[in-house]
Amino acid sequence: HEDHIGALPYLLKKINVPIYGTRLTLGLVEGKLKEHGLLSQASLNVVEPRQNVRMGCMSVEFIRVNHSIPDSCALAIHTPAGVIVHTGDFKVDYTPIEGGIIDLARFGELGNRGVLALMSESTNVERPGYTKSERSVGESFRGLFNKAEGKRIIIATFSSNIHRIQQIIDEAVRRGRKVAVSGRSMTNVIAKAVELNYIKVPENTLIDIDDINKYDPSELVIATTGSQGEPLSALSRMSSGDHRQVSINPNDFIIISANPIPGNEKLVTKVVNELMKQGAEVIYESMYEVHVSGHACQEELKMMISLTKPKFFVPIHGEYKHLKKHEKLAVGMGIPEENIFVSDLGEVLETDGVDMKATGTVPAGMMLVDGFGVGDVGSVVLRDRKHLSEDGVIVIAATIERESGRVVSGPEIVSRGFVYVRESEELLDGAKELMKQVLTELARKNVREWGNIKSAMRDELSDYFYRETKRNPMILPIILEL
Repeated sequence: HEDHIGALPYLLKKINVPIYGTRLTLGLVEGKLKEHGLLSQASLNVVEPRQNVRMGCMSVEFIRVNHSIPDSCALAIHTPAGVIVHTGDFKVDYTPIEGGIIDLARFGELGNRGVLALMSESTNVERPGYTKSERSVGESFRGLFNKAEGKRIIIATFSSNIHRIQQIIDEAVRRGRKVAVSGRSMTNVIAKAVELNYIKVPENTLIDIDDINKYDPSELVIATTGSQGEPLSALSRMSSGDHRQVSINPNDFIIISANPIPGNEKLVTKVVNELMKQGAEVIYESMYEVHVSGHACQEELKMMISLTKPKFFVPIHGEYKHLKKHEKLAVGMGIPEENIFVSDLGEVLETDGVDMKATGTVPAGMMLVDGFGVGDVGSVVLRDRKHLSEDGVIVIAATIERESGRVVSGPEIVSRGFVYVRESEELLDGAKELMKQVLTELARKNVREWGNIKSAMRDELSDYFYRETKRNPMILPIILEL
């Protein structure tokens, strides 16, 4: 998924190292590297589950797991100190749509030989029981397609959820419907998955989104991005009437086949509201079983701990509350509390095979990509942008005579995003008068240092605006000398 491979092009610009991955993973990585002009210089190496890659005194073994995308693997890192198992994103699915079942036997073998540390994902640690099989969504689709007889069906899901897309295509074929795809990321993923034979599409099933008007709406299924309400996604543009090919109408039956990621609930609700205002029927969240998670619930997480029998345990991949909950789960499975490490990003854990301890930190966290710049926009610039977006800006310009400090012209005030000038003339006239008084007083005291003049202007104007409006715009004084 994007959260695992999205940063690769930026990393490779800094350090060009060989990349190892399964066939589909590298197929998706290829597209990213091509976009960034890095494909020709990248070393991509395809690996299979149970294959070992040697790296000096260590080796990394790939172990098949189930997830919401085929070819997912956990890693067993064989080191001189012992074996470290990193689960990656996983669930236990005995009836996967594509590919084999999670290799529980290999996890058990490693556990019997001795695992030094288990690093296990924590996303669904708050959910009891087991995660449902992806096939249960296919059964829900069957019922919903029946309900949507005679209507156009639009289904939004994650662009890289290949299993879900396969089930959408299977059900569409069963009903004699054509499938069109909307959204650049989904179009790219499907093209690559079809090319590598991870999605099986009968001939003449997929049609171009530009050709949907050639078919009766009841013959169509449109697979689209935007299940999280992202503002620029295809579904959001449909809801706001900005999509070039798809106009929503009361004959549309829309399925949002994903749960909102925490923090996205308002965005999803807004999209659902807008779609409903246009008369469409919208199926979302847990109204029907139109989504299952790709992450392990409590019983599967316990199974992973009991199979690998680790000496040390490091919960990963989740918010801090998830990591703490996973810690409790591990304690309940018999792992001593002192052998569990709930770490912050960037914290360094060190082991010699006997003990494990936190030994320091390294810089880690988000890197902002802004245009061509990566990580070059620091906290000061971000703070300024936040300030501008919330409070607007006032530019105050004045020309003063170098010798006397007397104001020759101005001060002039320009407001952007703070108040509408024509409706606030009295406020801005008061500000100009105040600035004249400040500059006259500074000239009288013989203050000539630009920094001091600007600082005095900024402070007085800031107090004035807060007193009058209870707002704090960014204030930029500009002084010209004659």
